[in-house]
Amino acid sequence: MKKAAQPDIEEAGDKAEKGEKGEKGVASVNRALSVLMAFEDSVDGMTLAELTAATGLYHSTILRLCESLEQFRFLKRLPDGRYLLGPMPFHLGMVYQGSFHLRDHALPVIRELTQRTHETSAIYVREGEDRVCLFRVEMPRAVRMNVREGERVDLDKGAAGKVLLAWSEAASLPGGKGRGEGAEYDHIRRAHYAISLAERETDSAAIACPVFGLGQKVVCAISAGTPLYRFDQAAFEKNLPLVMAAAAKLSTDLGGDGSVFAAPHAAPFRKIPARRH
Repeated sequence: MKKAAQPDIEEAGDKAEKGEKGEKGVASVNRALSVLMAFEDSVDGMTLAELTAATGLYHSTILRLCESLEQFRFLKRLPDGRYLLGPMPFHLGMVYQGSFHLRDHALPVIRELTQRTHETSAIYVREGEDRVCLFRVEMPRAVRMNVREGERVDLDKGAAGKVLLAWSEAASLPGGKGRGEGAEYDHIRRAHYAISLAERETDSAAIACPVFGLGQKVVCAISAGTPLYRFDQAAFEKNLPLVMAAAAKLSTDLGGDGSVFAAPHAAPFRKIPARRH
């Protein structure tokens, strides 16, 4: 009688790893990507032992994955046995940069935000001492915030401008507007949102959040604007989580950390007045 073949120890380990955490997709690809992600904070390279500790994978599995990644130039093995990132990630990053269009990522997000809030959603960026509306989606309502793409507004007027100022590094020109300072801007940086009441226009209100990209650098601001008469505490409590979720989604899409927008959310810096009828 033929004796059944014993399973290879490494193969058995791989099968065990496949079932961990109910991972989706192809397990071997997931493991290879986890090896690459382990280099995110590495400058001097990593040994097999360090990669094993960082990923939780078997030493033998790490070795096989590194050999494959080295073959495709994702990793480079040094004479002392350490591994560094190879040239392929940089090449792909350049391809991504060349093909990146903010519109492709932002428009689906603000369309959904408008559908959920029934208010005007927009994306703003800083240009000098102004903020410029890049994209906007309006709800077909009789009374709504009228925002035009390409419109320029003073940075210190409105929620989106406050957000952009809160994360600005320095003044763009001598005597120009630099990083927003003071109690309100400190609150914006902690809470990751700003509100405005009758600032840009006397009958307008808005909630805005930063959108982060690689390195948690602010790429733009996302906002939901509404006529002031529709903005009260109930509207704020309904719409803030929606704007936060949109900012988290777009930040994640752009390579930022969207977890900073998770609940619980901070109370507003100033009291929101009762709705005017």
